[in-house]
Amino acid sequence: MRIVTRPDFDGIVCAVLLFDVLDIRLPVRWVEPSDIQKGHEEIGEGDVLANLPYDKRCSLWFDHHFTNEIDTPFEGAFEMAPSAARVIYDHYHKQFTMDFSELVDAADKIDSADLTLDEVRYPERYPYVLVSMTVKIPGRDEAYWNHLVNLLCAGDIESVMADPEVQKRCQETIEENDDYRELLLAHTEMRNHVSVTDFRMFDESPAGNRFLVFSLFPESVVNVKIHHHDDDKGKVVVHLGHSIFNRKYQVNVGQLLAGFEGGGHRGAGATTFSAEKADDYIPKILEALIQNESNE
Repeated sequence: MRIVTRPDFDGIVCAVLLFDVLDIRLPVRWVEPSDIQKGHEEIGEGDVLANLPYDKRCSLWFDHHFTNEIDTPFEGAFEMAPSAARVIYDHYHKQFTMDFSELVDAADKIDSADLTLDEVRYPERYPYVLVSMTVKIPGRDEAYWNHLVNLLCAGDIESVMADPEVQKRCQETIEENDDYRELLLAHTEMRNHVSVTDFRMFDESPAGNRFLVFSLFPESVVNVKIHHHDDDKGKVVVHLGHSIFNRKYQVNVGQLLAGFEGGGHRGAGATTFSAEKADDYIPKILEALIQNESNE
């Protein structure tokens, strides 16, 4: 039996909960949603999918993404919850060997972007927020993701923050966020009330606080971030996210991106496609965002 989940903070917490309640021994398999959607990942009997699209070959499935909802019977649980971790926590309520309520509350807060301006600007003041920012996709840092899962399985956030590797990653993240702020200012432009951050000129996409753009461009109601895929320069990745400080924007970006080989939540989503399609897809995505905003 394997846990198959995605490498973000919600996926980390999903793995913690599933390790505890199902007593799984095999290492976590970390994959991206597009790997499941496009059939690139081998899923088999006994696999537990969490925070990912459904695959009929799995034995259990837990998710909360709007675009992943299915109407066929399956084992597990799907709810429109703040996090996939919450779906697992509620499904196995009172079966855990430890009290994970604080951890799941943090996963809810972070995955639903229910953050304050102070938490966005100064994540170093908020342990869960800062630790969540150390979970980064570029580099396939599976050893660290697994280390974080093991730490969270064994102790509270104070002991996690005392770990030397976590301390190192947190300091690197603080410094990275300072650099990211300058890059956002240099490579983001406003189109009506849509902020567009284009990082395609970089060999590797700059990483940093994904909510920082909304504190720098407060007039933005939705951000579009564009970059080349770090492992395949023949692909382009587009991330969309509603402003977490201006929540009046109504476009379901997950539903919008479902028409462009992607998906996600109402307020956040992503798609990966061949770079040859960029000149077709990106203007259409921007047009849909701008047009819908202007009709608000």
